[in-house]
Amino acid sequence: MKNLFDWLDHRSGYRKITHEALFENIPGGSRWRYVWGSTLTFTLVVQIITGLALWAAYSPSSQTAWESIFYIQNNMWCGWLLRGIHHYTAQAMNILLVLHLMQVLIDGAYKAPREINFWFGLVLLLLVLGLSLTGYLLPWDQKGFWATKVATNIAAITPFIGPQVQRIIVGGSDYGHHTLTRFFALHAGVLPGAIVALVVGHIYLFRRHGITAKQPLRQPDAAFWPDQVLKDAVACLAVLAAVLFLVLKNHGAELGPPADPSDSFSAARPEWYFLFLFQFLKYFPGGTEAIGAIYIPGLILGVIFLMPYFGKWKLGHRFNLGFIYCLLAGASLLTWLAIAEDRGKPDIIAAVKETERSAERVKELAESPTGIPATGAVTLLRNDPYTQGPKLFAKNCASCHRFDGHDGTGRPVSDPETASDLKGFASRQWLTGLLTPEKIISVHYFGGTKFKDGRMAKFVGKKLTAPSADLEKVIAAISAEAGLKTQPASDPDMIKVGTTAFKDTFNCAECHQFHSKDEDATAPDLTGYGSREWLISMISNPKHDRFYGEKNDRMPAFGEEKILDPASLGLLADWLRGEWYEATKN
Repeated sequence: MKNLFDWLDHRSGYRKITHEALFENIPGGSRWRYVWGSTLTFTLVVQIITGLALWAAYSPSSQTAWESIFYIQNNMWCGWLLRGIHHYTAQAMNILLVLHLMQVLIDGAYKAPREINFWFGLVLLLLVLGLSLTGYLLPWDQKGFWATKVATNIAAITPFIGPQVQRIIVGGSDYGHHTLTRFFALHAGVLPGAIVALVVGHIYLFRRHGITAKQPLRQPDAAFWPDQVLKDAVACLAVLAAVLFLVLKNHGAELGPPADPSDSFSAARPEWYFLFLFQFLKYFPGGTEAIGAIYIPGLILGVIFLMPYFGKWKLGHRFNLGFIYCLLAGASLLTWLAIAEDRGKPDIIAAVKETERSAERVKELAESPTGIPATGAVTLLRNDPYTQGPKLFAKNCASCHRFDGHDGTGRPVSDPETASDLKGFASRQWLTGLLTPEKIISVHYFGGTKFKDGRMAKFVGKKLTAPSADLEKVIAAISAEAGLKTQPASDPDMIKVGTTAFKDTFNCAECHQFHSKDEDATAPDLTGYGSREWLISMISNPKHDRFYGEKNDRMPAFGEEKILDPASLGLLADWLRGEWYEATKN
């Protein structure tokens, strides 16, 4: 082996390089304050290794990006662990960079002749932030897509060249496939290459000028090996332990529902380390955004860039420290304000919860027997009644109706309830309430409509004052028309008796048609009542003679007036009926 090592040393000179690296003189001996540079180098190596491994399973396109991340997270062996380490190490890098910057400023290691190395560090900080920003979009989930859209819109307010810069970043006039591929090229190629080059230059200049020790020196000078190496190793292990704790606690990194440009996300927020800027921009409304997004940050960066010149004087060094302390305190305060404000906004909370439900739902659908279609995972949610039904109801129906007291998505509605609550529509329980005198005239049924004083309400109030076995059978017969999977099927004999009682005992056939044609019927046809076909037809045109005709009370003809397309009508009807895919639970 000695001959081999001698041969390698003769060709490469590695022994001299190793000796210079390990036995570099440290004025005042080893200190914990010197570990930040080593931890940053360690996290960068971790990011490169995990990034290359993720790249092997990642497909950067608008129809495959989320799908490949889903595969990594849920199917690839230890993929969730790999992705989690990459995700949380990226966040750790931002913290470590700030700590390293603070140590450099406090120790005065930015002063001449170390100005260039200080500027290298500033550029590295900006590049790492750029790495975080570009990486946030790559999963192509709803949160990342809309947060990136918000962030890159800032580029549009750049004076003179804003729209052109935004178009270059986005890859066209709108966000899509080319946005993703450009961000991936930046994240996996351009930015890492620039960071590695700057790190090499940064280390070279650091070696050239040596360590700037904080005065006074408390210990004699010592070599880098072994004391400082041990401290650096312990610090790197501590960073790794913190990252692994977060990874195991959260089972990897979060993956939201796939990005859907047609479905806006009102809770779009950048990652926590950009929240201060997001909050700061709120104080510059209207046409003043450029002040908060461009001019003030540019001025702050300019001051930081000039710190080596200010630091030539004792008062200048104190100014530099005071400035950076105030900057960090302000950023921390703005971050706290952003989080506190969001916690107090019901719409933001509801949007976040809805996104979490969608994330769980798309995972359930993706793991179904049909799997992810060729059109992409976003199609799973677009065609899912469980996901789309509440949104359609909230947008088109909740101004009058309620669903269990809310708008379908869980949000309260400020408008008064002027039509029936449709939770459990056509079920035996819902019909029992409808045919109860005190309930039919309540706000949950006819109380907010003109039918409150109509023939139906009067009939129920006079004829159905007490429960009866025959009425129970009539309810079973009518509800059986819907064929709801959410309730057990009624006994066929009960349905038969109920159908007879509908006509003979309660004389309901005087107004309603029920499996028999009646040209004189004046109320909705109850044949197929609550079935998918009946609901779609009813929502499409309640003014049709089969339903309310001229007696219709304000309900729009959503199909006839092209308010909803056939697919949306089907999704809404399926949701109201409780018809959607559910994974079999063993």
